Amino acid sequence: MRPIPIALLVACAALPSTLRAQVPADSAAIRATALDYIEGWYTGDAARMERALHPKLAKRIVRSQNGQSQLGDMTAEQLIAATRAGYGKQTPEAERQRDVTILDVFRDAAVVKIVARDWIDYLQVAKWDGEWKIVNVLWALKQ
Repeated sequence: MRPIPIALLVACAALPSTLRAQVPADSAAIRATALDYIEGWYTGDAARMERALHPKLAKRIVRSQNGQSQLGDMTAEQLIAATRAGYGKQTPEAERQRDVTILDVFRDAAVVKIVARDWIDYLQVAKWDGEWKIVNVLWALKQ
């Protein structure tokens, strides 16, 4: 194995601190977006939900009916309307699970897992005009 040249180590250490700080700042913003989504749902806060979503969001679930797979989908508008209608508020506060795990971040794209009380969401998140927005959601019921 060849040793790493000292000059390369020094050059890496000299990178601007803003480059090294980008990942933690992005991770915090991605987490905040995911929490706006799940907490907005549970509290019926449509403005918070809307803030988290890209307008062209696609939310999908694969279901089986009569042995055939079917794809159910929802738009950003439908999800915001369901949030505004308060469907998430039906979950008692003590049961509102909102576990957020950032699975991967690469440049302006990220994948986030949310474990809620009754389902698991896999979010595809993109940096859009400087803000992290949920572009796609694939979800599955726990039962």
